[in-house]
Amino acid sequence: MKFVSALVTDREQVRDAAEVARLLAAQVRMQLPDEVDLAIVFLSPHYAPKAHLLAEELRRTLNIGTLIGCSAEGVIATDQEIEREPAVSLIAAQLPGVQVTPFQLHVNEVQNWNEMLDSTLAFRKAIGVQSVPKLFLLLADPFSTPIDPLLEAFNAYYIGAPVMGGMASSAQYAGANALILNDEVRSFGAVGVALSGDVAIDVVVSQGCRPIGHTYKVTGTSEDMIFSLNGGSPLKQVQEMVNELDEADQALLSNGLYVGRAVRRLSPGNSDDVLGRGDFLIRGMRGVDQHSGAIAIGDFLEDGEVVQFHLRDAKTAEEDLELMLTPQAFFDAPAGAILFSCNGRGTRLFDHPDGDVKIIQGALGAEQAVPLTGFFCGGEIGPIGGRNFLHGHTASLVLFRPA
Repeated sequence: MKFVSALVTDREQVRDAAEVARLLAAQVRMQLPDEVDLAIVFLSPHYAPKAHLLAEELRRTLNIGTLIGCSAEGVIATDQEIEREPAVSLIAAQLPGVQVTPFQLHVNEVQNWNEMLDSTLAFRKAIGVQSVPKLFLLLADPFSTPIDPLLEAFNAYYIGAPVMGGMASSAQYAGANALILNDEVRSFGAVGVALSGDVAIDVVVSQGCRPIGHTYKVTGTSEDMIFSLNGGSPLKQVQEMVNELDEADQALLSNGLYVGRAVRRLSPGNSDDVLGRGDFLIRGMRGVDQHSGAIAIGDFLEDGEVVQFHLRDAKTAEEDLELMLTPQAFFDAPAGAILFSCNGRGTRLFDHPDGDVKIIQGALGAEQAVPLTGFFCGGEIGPIGGRNFLHGHTASLVLFRPA
């Protein structure tokens, strides 16, 4: 198993898509002279209108079995995060013993989506995989893809399979994103690959938050409104919690307050079993009804769920990603990696460039940097508690090793 990453930026003063493809191919061929089983490419908005030519030239020059990719606000390479500048990032892989199954969900009507997502047979036929694979990689257009129902279909019909990916982010309106599958480029739907066989997958989903206070049981809710926590007013509970915070944490409230939905059940009768980072699906708090004391969050909850409030800032995001990567110290370095990072991270979050990739490469501890590609997403996809969700402000990282 071998991964090679390549990057072309504005420093080369290149604007021609065919020339960009040839430069990327030349970097790959220095280390990977044979055919490529899988290549993944991410391109800044400057190259989105030329995505078709870029894809054709990459497949021709690299003899790629399967090529997927999308346009993005910014792209990520092995040791760089290129934001709001012309750039194309690529990773190419030879995957002996691994089955690569590409799929496209180019559906542009609600009725057709419903027909596919409501049927095990129809969904598995669209994906083209009957057994549960090791990993799905999924890239989707946010304007045309019902991503939450789509992820629920993956959860229901491919139980336990992680889905990692992100929403294309180069466009502010429908029809302007580019989704690449081999020689085809579309502006709607989703593309992806399923990986099975001799590959070991590690997924890291760092939501960049820290729990504060204690847990609460939801005792009154309707859709995205919480009317009661532990039988009392949510607003009053929040006010009491805030009063108990130290000054530093109170200052962080200017970044917003977040609600974590527990996705893991505690073991009955085990007093040592507590919820911590990684046990919550983080959602934003959207508003407060001062009259009733109810709060609105960016999700639908049910009575009986357990929640805890969270804080987020740059330091917490760094700590969370480092913590989630700690187990990697016990393994050999991965062969390759893909990072799906929120477009609210990067220099919008950290006070220095390349924030996430520096943490990742440092934690992986390889003698040479692990080949990596990625992009800044308009929503990141990854599993929490064994189920796949769409996230925000998250770094979703997938690591590849031989089985």
